[in-house]
Amino acid sequence: MEQEVLVLDGGPLSGPQVVAVARSKCSVDIGPVAIDLMQSAQDVVHAVATSGKATYGINTGFGALSTTRIDHDKLTELQMNILRSHAAGVGEPLDEEIVRGMMVLLAASLCRGMSGSRPEVAQRLAEMLNKGVTPVVPSRGSVGASGDLAPLAHLALVLCGEGEAMYGEQTMAGKDAMGEAGITPISPIEKEGLALINGTHMMASIASLALADIAILCEAAVTSTAMAIDAAKATDTFLDQRLHLARVQSGQQTVASTLRAHLKGSTIMESHKEGDHRVQDPYSFRCSPQVLGASIEAIARITGVIAAELGAVTDNPLVFIADQDIVSGGNFHGMPLAIAMDELRIALCHIAGIAERRMEWILSARCTYNDLPPFNSKETGLESGLMITQYAAAACCAEMRTLSMPASVSNISTSGGIEDYNSMGATAGLMLRQSVNLCRSVIAIELLIGCEALDHHRPLRSGDNVEHMYKVIRKVVPVRDFDRSPSPDIAAIEAILR
Repeated sequence: MEQEVLVLDGGPLSGPQVVAVARSKCSVDIGPVAIDLMQSAQDVVHAVATSGKATYGINTGFGALSTTRIDHDKLTELQMNILRSHAAGVGEPLDEEIVRGMMVLLAASLCRGMSGSRPEVAQRLAEMLNKGVTPVVPSRGSVGASGDLAPLAHLALVLCGEGEAMYGEQTMAGKDAMGEAGITPISPIEKEGLALINGTHMMASIASLALADIAILCEAAVTSTAMAIDAAKATDTFLDQRLHLARVQSGQQTVASTLRAHLKGSTIMESHKEGDHRVQDPYSFRCSPQVLGASIEAIARITGVIAAELGAVTDNPLVFIADQDIVSGGNFHGMPLAIAMDELRIALCHIAGIAERRMEWILSARCTYNDLPPFNSKETGLESGLMITQYAAAACCAEMRTLSMPASVSNISTSGGIEDYNSMGATAGLMLRQSVNLCRSVIAIELLIGCEALDHHRPLRSGDNVEHMYKVIRKVVPVRDFDRSPSPDIAAIEAILR
């Protein structure tokens, strides 16, 4: 994204905007419309707080303690206590990019003027992003229902001058990080503590970053499929447009069309048009448009669900300025994201799984018509070639299948039973992040095997798009003239796919 400053003005964010702040350190500013919205909402909250009317999140306890009334002179203490008590996360810290994504999503949500926080809360979050103060947030602790409570509490403590943060390359006390960056911590007033932790921002951050990675992986997977087709000297008859129009599945049609474009001009394809006695190729080649198309179509559908969340307010209760009303509900529940990220992991399983089957077919030498030596070895027997790369891909696929177990069906009740149906969306997100990395490794291995196979077919050439990918890879992975460790080559291709 070329935009140098992202202005939060109450509107929805896009996935690329979240990625720009999270990964590219795009600056963030709070627009005047958002400032007015937040101030108006805070005025409503203040009026309720001073009226003495019992209102959840403002002058009551939280969760199972919501029936307990809190005196007005203790409301600031109440908000600070919720941050301290809810910062109960465990495990290794989240990656910096996830936390930065959480911060911009939280700030954008506050800017929509339905959380009742003062403008300076969002402004301080923007300052932290711009000056590089990143809270240290343990990765485990959210059940993805009453928002990402524990992770967001760790984030919010730093905003209030407590907790732990990264500043520069150093980890330090949150107070020290804010001081060195020249940022004044906030003291949360009525409703603000709850507004900072009631939201799906960890889940949405992970989902946004994953979708950016998956978009690249989908393109690479289609290219690696085209490369594999020529590597195996497979036919292209199964790409006939008439076949795919008859199925009426748009994803399948798109993949078939893209594969035809990638293979256009291939002299490898022409070289075995005559005299090839194979009637049909294995499913992993012949059904690749159907399998990849189904996965890509699912990803496109899920992208819409996640895009909607980037414009949402997932706090509770919500302030409705026009009606001067505060309404308690359950917008913090992460089930839309949990199911979406469960489905994404399933889609990735198929993208990786069918690639592993193609690479096994190419390396096995079961098919004598592809003119390839076993395992792409230069001296069969003396050298093992790329035999074990398929093992690595199989290991990745096995782990991805285990990770594809839906997290959203694994409810565990919390908060004395009042929060009795949780989404486990944070678990779904952490599993998704692992699946994305594993899928990237599998596609990198298929591209490595495909490039080696193309070398065996020289001087014949694949389609222009495939050859372009070959050249990109050969810039970082030299031709293999003898056995060497494939791991650095795989890692180099993975870097391209990032």
